[in-house]
Amino acid sequence: MVETVILQNSCFYHIYNRGNNKEALFKEDANYTYFLMLIKKYISPVADVYAYCLLSNHFHLLIRIKDEAIAIEQYFSNLFNAYAKAFNKKYDRSGKLFAERFKKKEITDDSYLTGVIYYIHSNPQHHKIIADFRDYRHSSYKAILSKQKTNLKREELLDWFGGRSLFEKYHEGRHIFLNEQLDLEK
Repeated sequence: MVETVILQNSCFYHIYNRGNNKEALFKEDANYTYFLMLIKKYISPVADVYAYCLLSNHFHLLIRIKDEAIAIEQYFSNLFNAYAKAFNKKYDRSGKLFAERFKKKEITDDSYLTGVIYYIHSNPQHHKIIADFRDYRHSSYKAILSKQKTNLKREELLDWFGGRSLFEKYHEGRHIFLNEQLDLEK
C-alpha cells in the first residue's frame, strides 16, 4: 500500500524527481515548456511555485502549499501521467518515464530556504552541464530577474532576499564558492 503524502498548508517544500532508470525526461526545448505548462495546470491550483530547475533527467521545484493541508500525490500523479503520455507518444516509447514517486523535503528554517533556492538554481553547474548556472535556460533564475510575466512568486522571492540586487549578489557569492568547490573536486 502506498503511503499518502500530506503536505501542510503554508509550508515550503523542495520537490524533486528523476527519470526512471535516470533516463531523459526532456529531450528538446518544447519538452521543458510543456512540463512547465503542466505544472501551472496541475500544481499551481494547490501550491505556489517559487523556484524550479529542469535538467535532462531530473527536476527540482520549490513550492509552498496554499490554504489547507493536502494529499499532493494525486496532483503530481496527474502532472507526471499527462507529461509521460505526451512524451511517450512523441518519442514512440512505452513504459514508465518517472521514478517511482517524487521526493519531498520540508523547508524547516530560513537559512535552509535560502540555501534550497540557490541549490535549485545552481544544479546545472553542480552537475557540470554548464559553466555558469546563471546562463542556464531551464531554471527560474532568469525568470526571477526578468520583468516579463511569470507564474512564479517572483516578488515574494525577491523580497525574501531583500530585493533584486541582493538576490543577484547572493547568487554571485555562492557561484564563486561553488566554482572553488568544483575546482577542488578535479
